[in-house]
Amino acid sequence: MRQFTAVVNPTAGGSTGAASLLQVARLLREAGATLETEYSHSLAHAQELARRAGASGRVVLAVGGDGMAGGIGGALSGTDAVLGLIPAGRGNDFARALGLPDDPASLARVLLDGEPRRVDTIEVESAVHRRTVVLGSVYAGVDALANRYANDARLLRGAASYYAGGLRAVTTWRPADYRITLDGVDHTHRGYTVVAANSPYYGSGRIIAPGAEVDDGLLDIVLIREAPRRLFFTLMNELKTGAHVHRPEVRVLKGRELRIESSRPVPYGADGEVEATLPVTVRVRPRDLAVLC
Repeated sequence: MRQFTAVVNPTAGGSTGAASLLQVARLLREAGATLETEYSHSLAHAQELARRAGASGRVVLAVGGDGMAGGIGGALSGTDAVLGLIPAGRGNDFARALGLPDDPASLARVLLDGEPRRVDTIEVESAVHRRTVVLGSVYAGVDALANRYANDARLLRGAASYYAGGLRAVTTWRPADYRITLDGVDHTHRGYTVVAANSPYYGSGRIIAPGAEVDDGLLDIVLIREAPRRLFFTLMNELKTGAHVHRPEVRVLKGRELRIESSRPVPYGADGEVEATLPVTVRVRPRDLAVLC
């Protein structure tokens, strides 16, 4: 029987992290599993708790949103530790990419009996964040600004906060000139964003990279070029289905290592947590993490 340590972000999803854990914890204990709970006061603290639990052979449960999943997953990447997710944030996009169920009973069964799956992670390197590792995506441009606004939207949750943040960001965004280097090949790009995606989803279920797979050893690079604002709003709606990738304003590349630079200060983010300014280098770490799914 597995032994678990749950690392909880007590502020995730409007303070629902503990409530989400309680439902699953009861089912795990009824099945005979042992469960310890640790409450983090920062992402760095959560990572420290996760490393300690993983090193002792316990399954580490990340209780929170994508920032918590990415932070703890990054801390455990490259080790033999096993990660489990209890989605309790606004987006929960990496849990969505893994196909994790929403109801506590089904999720508990996955955690008790599911086989660990080796998934890719993303190493993020810049002057500010040296060798940070995340799970879902790195995005540079208007979506990084939108995520910042979504994090500030105290009264909205889930997709509504991201959509409101996106609308606010687009109204003030000026297209940027990017230089990207993908696996040693230079490309120029003028537009709204550059996204390096390990997962198909970001922004609470928006399908930014419908062809992305979490264990193929590749990143899907999505480029959205300059276009009239009215068209960009249409693209935002098409993110619900992934249909935007068929538009001529959108280009999708695949690769293993990407360098993103810009002609002016452009923000970038990763998994809803990391916030800084270009330039940044991202690279895939193939099958670097074991996750129950």
